[in-house]
Amino acid sequence: MSKLLQHRGYFGSIEASPEDNCLFGKLQFIRALVSYEGETVAELSQAFRDAVDDYLATCDSLNQNPEIPCKGSFNVRVGHDLHLAATVAALKQSISLNDLTRQALREYLGNHA
Repeated sequence: MSKLLQHRGYFGSIEASPEDNCLFGKLQFIRALVSYEGETVAELSQAFRDAVDDYLATCDSLNQNPEIPCKGSFNVRVGHDLHLAATVAALKQSISLNDLTRQALREYLGNHA
């Protein structure tokens, strides 16, 4: 079973609570706390879709833009040696460090996605 649900561009976690005999989750990759629960996988999946739809409807009714998962930038701490090596490699290719990082991520994800 996948560890993520997906609906309308949003992703949700799948967790289990043996103590409460239920499944639960929350929307991932946004700051707003949007949670859902169910007793079966089918119920959890429907609750997730309902939570996404409700979140979007609530944002619309409040005239607010809903958050989108992952804004498109992130900070990575790689250490001095890797940072220097990547910067030199980018310079040798006459590209920016951002372009080198994007290329590396595309290559990695193309092989492991």
